[in-house]
Amino acid sequence: NLHSVNKALKYVGAEVEITSEAEIIAQADKVILPGVGAFGDCMANLEKYGLVPVIQEVLASGKPFLGICLGLQLLFEGSEEAPGIKGLGFFKGQVQKIKTDLKVPHMGWNSLRLQTPSPLLKTADGEYVYFVHSFHAVPADAGLITAVCDYGTEVTAAVGRGSVQAVQFHPEKSSKVGLGILQAFKEWQL
Repeated sequence: NLHSVNKALKYVGAEVEITSEAEIIAQADKVILPGVGAFGDCMANLEKYGLVPVIQEVLASGKPFLGICLGLQLLFEGSEEAPGIKGLGFFKGQVQKIKTDLKVPHMGWNSLRLQTPSPLLKTADGEYVYFVHSFHAVPADAGLITAVCDYGTEVTAAVGRGSVQAVQFHPEKSSKVGLGILQAFKEWQL
């Protein structure tokens, strides 16, 4: 995922540095937290590298922040995928298994339905983006949900408040729509 996101960001003209060094993250103008894999393993790695405090500082700082896929889920308090493991807790709520009669994981293209304004999704209403996930965020405040999709049930596709925005889908794998979202993040000024 890191290399796909890196390549897509460079394609839209962004300057990118992949790092696990807290000092570099703290000094960045904008931060992206991508993620693939399991909630518990990812939180363990963030803790192992001492990145939880710097990520929490960035989230509170007002710098533009984008969470992608698991990077969205980690913003919440916890996940059914890893009971007892605390998330970053920036947003109140839990990550829950998708409850649907359709096949899980949810893999493939699905259209977005915008719920509340997002600086990154202005032109994404009705557009198709690429998902690969079994869990989705259920915020305590539904007003955080910026987009949903239908997968036999309503699934949280994006959340955001202020400088912190996150998408459950993969913009780096979502063709022109996804590149447009990454372009919007690159150009986003607060």
